[in-house]
Amino acid sequence: MSAAPSPTRRQLLQCGGLSLFQLGLPDLLRARAHGATGSGDDARSTFGRAKSCIFLFMWGGPAHQDTWDLKPAAPREIRGEFEPIATVVPGLQICEHFPQLAQRTDRLAVIRSMTHGDVNHTTATHFLLTGQPPPPVDDLTRDWPSIGSVLAKLGRGTPPLPSFVQMRPTVPGDVPRFVEESHGQFGGWLGDSVRPLTIDANPHLPGYRVGDFDRLPEVDRSRMSLRQSLLRAIDQPTPAAAGPEVMSQHYARAFDLLNSPQAQAAFDLSEEPDSVRDRYGRNPHGQSVLQARRLIERGVALATVFWPNDGIKNVSVYWDTHSKNFIDLRERLMPAADQAFSALLDDLAERGLLDETLVIWSGEFGRTPRIGQRNSDAGAGADGRDHWPNCFTSVLAGAGIQGGSVYGSSDRIAAYPASDPVRPVDLTATIYHLLGVPADLHLRDREGRPLAICPGDPLFPLLTSS
Repeated sequence: MSAAPSPTRRQLLQCGGLSLFQLGLPDLLRARAHGATGSGDDARSTFGRAKSCIFLFMWGGPAHQDTWDLKPAAPREIRGEFEPIATVVPGLQICEHFPQLAQRTDRLAVIRSMTHGDVNHTTATHFLLTGQPPPPVDDLTRDWPSIGSVLAKLGRGTPPLPSFVQMRPTVPGDVPRFVEESHGQFGGWLGDSVRPLTIDANPHLPGYRVGDFDRLPEVDRSRMSLRQSLLRAIDQPTPAAAGPEVMSQHYARAFDLLNSPQAQAAFDLSEEPDSVRDRYGRNPHGQSVLQARRLIERGVALATVFWPNDGIKNVSVYWDTHSKNFIDLRERLMPAADQAFSALLDDLAERGLLDETLVIWSGEFGRTPRIGQRNSDAGAGADGRDHWPNCFTSVLAGAGIQGGSVYGSSDRIAAYPASDPVRPVDLTATIYHLLGVPADLHLRDREGRPLAICPGDPLFPLLTSS
């Protein structure tokens, strides 16, 4: 684990800027004007600021140099086809195909120096969802627990809704490889009792339903109560019977959901006005993000929204743009992401929830600096970018985050961090800090060994006490 920032660096940050090496004079002056100290005791006072979290996971790996970290001065085979545009934050530019987000960067913290070393989708996902490298064996029970599973273990959220929900929308008949094989989604060594409620149903499709939350007409509430009593009577697990005990917990939660119209209503998007649904975007991702907002509003501690398989034929699904990188980004990926993320920020703010809801936007890695460059077994076509974990961008907003800020920088071709590299474990430590999870928290694995949940360093310069 790398050393924490030195006092000298923190003193510089306290003088009013994120980094003298990455922000120009307008940004420094703006930071001073807004009192963005971003470190020390003030930033540590943000511990537990977030009551809930929405993780927008851009499955497949967005091209950072075509979205948040453009390099207009680089050669064309590096910089690509897109142009940067100004944002509401002086000196901060992002891609022209994020026009709505460009008007909301005053709420965003952009980390341009994320880095790890895994080029594989399914295992790289583990880094971002847990903060830790994947286990050496291909066994989901050996994974580190997802952030949401840790929150579930700590009893976060408001019953009867589960603490942790993840959305992985699919098209009918689809068996998405990333969905089924990616690590870090579940309870890992904490066990099945803290697994998320996983929703693979597509909220954009007519008749969207989450499981079967409706009682059969012939089963009234008294019969339901009798069935629950009978189950308790015959289901008395012993300490040695871990499997039955977990099943008992799942049954109890299922009965709670069935008996709570309020909890069931959290999954009913038809309660939302058409104007709100239109605002998020009438597509699988937009409606999934709206579903996430409804869930955290009603007590879910963490809702993860994975980018969906939208069912479009003959294109690269997700953000895995090995070919048609610029066509897919311009026409299919960035417009929906721009609309949904912007709508979420506005909606949370209007409902008074943004100050207590942490929002994260990230993929598992970025894309190669050079168009057509090969860096994995998948390779890249002449108009695509391959996997690239050495440098990519993650974005934060909401509870405790200093909006209008940039942390870290990439080199001139967006290949490696040029300043302030951020490991996934440090991003995760920041998330845990804002969610009020103690830095010294240890939980016991299946063998009873106490393990430090997150031995990273929170990014205090991105936090604000205001």
